[in-house]
Amino acid sequence: MDRRSFLLGTSTLALSQLLFGCGGNKQTQLKVQLLKGSIPGQVVNQFHKGLQQQVQLKFAPVEQIQDLFRQLQDWQQKPKATDEQGWKRFIPFRQGQKTADVDLVTLGDYWLKAAIEQKLIQPLQEVQGNQLKQWSALDERWKKLVTRNDKGDLYTQGEVWGAPYRWGSTVIVYNRDKLGWTPTDWSDLWKDEVQQRISLLNEPREVIGLVLKKLGVKKSYNNTDLGQVPGLKKELCTLNQNVKFYSSNNYLEPLIMGDTWLAVGWSSDVLPILGRYPQLGAVIPKSGTAIWADLWVRPAGIDKGTLSAQWIDFCWQPSTAKQISVLTKSNSPISPDAAFDIEEPLQTLLMKQRDAFDKSTFPYPFGPKEKKELKEQSEFLYPLPKPVEEQYKSWFADMKQGKYSKLCSS
Repeated sequence: MDRRSFLLGTSTLALSQLLFGCGGNKQTQLKVQLLKGSIPGQVVNQFHKGLQQQVQLKFAPVEQIQDLFRQLQDWQQKPKATDEQGWKRFIPFRQGQKTADVDLVTLGDYWLKAAIEQKLIQPLQEVQGNQLKQWSALDERWKKLVTRNDKGDLYTQGEVWGAPYRWGSTVIVYNRDKLGWTPTDWSDLWKDEVQQRISLLNEPREVIGLVLKKLGVKKSYNNTDLGQVPGLKKELCTLNQNVKFYSSNNYLEPLIMGDTWLAVGWSSDVLPILGRYPQLGAVIPKSGTAIWADLWVRPAGIDKGTLSAQWIDFCWQPSTAKQISVLTKSNSPISPDAAFDIEEPLQTLLMKQRDAFDKSTFPYPFGPKEKKELKEQSEFLYPLPKPVEEQYKSWFADMKQGKYSKLCSS
């Protein structure tokens, strides 16, 4: 997924590179490539101030998860004469090297299986060595997410391949000036009044998953046999009639301009812009949604260093976790109240929105019952067998091409 590119800017780490400390090449270093906007610059500064020894920190933000994944691939490939062409020349720390020279890299959980299969990363041995002191504070669902076998599949007896440091969800974002009513669930995407007024993510798992949620199918985002779901193709056809376009990158601008009235997007894209565009609102569908996570992973061929473990543990400290959540408008897997909860920034914005309108028109309050229900009904996009992944892609392509159109009138 080429997601979470922070289309309209962020107020967090925006420099091309943050460098703390100075000294010669022999000085201890921690080099990190991270998703732009996923870690506040002041958090890096606080970490540096708290270190006992003199070290040099190099944190380089990169625009998209996809570019970080490609960099991991590039480090494992043989040198080619044309390597410096195209996108690669923009990646920090390269300077022509073909060997990984970074201690940690941000990777989305959706990319974890491919990174393991392609041997781009290595397990975090610090977990087995009890060097990650905050690991025990993680909820079991987070541990399950990153514990895999060497094929990248979930395996409770496997090794730990990543350290989650923030997470978010898929949401519905809408233009209240155009819409005139507040959506509450996925079923609202099928309403006649939004025909040709919706943009959907260009992602098979996300789109087919939300359709399955609408149908009430258990394990919707991780269903392993679409052919066994009655009426699914007809639902895909009907939804496609309401879609103006599919995009994973450019779905917010048309919404702001009023060309579309509803969009499905990722909270990390949506939350940063809500305060600047009061005509926009966002809801987490009450029947549940997809959950994404950003992880720290270690490139293959990099020696384990104590600073890496210190940095991961620092991100998991409650005070740091709260700062990351507030400043990046996401949530942390470390929470004093609930280890898997609705992200606080979105909850706050929705509560403010409720106060601005008659409560009878607001979708629902975020009380303990609602939080519990959403926790139970929301899902990670777990890796699926290759034939199942291909089935999702095939059905999604047929949906967009209108191949199910005859079913809409039946």
